[in-house]
Amino acid sequence: MRFILITIDPEVEAAAREGFHPSDRCDVYSSWAKALDAAAGADLMFVDQLATLKEAHKIAGYERFAEAKMSHRTAAEVPLVLISPPVGYDLDFVVGWPDFAIGNIQHPVSAKIFRRASTWV
Repeated sequence: MRFILITIDPEVEAAAREGFHPSDRCDVYSSWAKALDAAAGADLMFVDQLATLKEAHKIAGYERFAEAKMSHRTAAEVPLVLISPPVGYDLDFVVGWPDFAIGNIQHPVSAKIFRRASTWV
């Protein structure tokens, strides 16, 4: 299986690399635009919401990511799992689109969570 992870957090990346089966492929991107362009053939995409923010605590960056993913020729078809910000991290507004994400991972993120999530496809 092939997974895409969008994150800027080295701990989230480490958990993913440990959590997936050794025969799985996990491509990690800090840029969501590059991740979307590399989505062809991916089975599941994980996005750390904090990695999408242009400005701390402002949801507009995540909205740009979501709109770009939904309209992207190949990435639109890849199921998405959202990694929510840590508890206590305030966003100016929370948005959602029906059926946009198939799951939501809460902090603290662990290898076990990624192992479970990899079975969702």
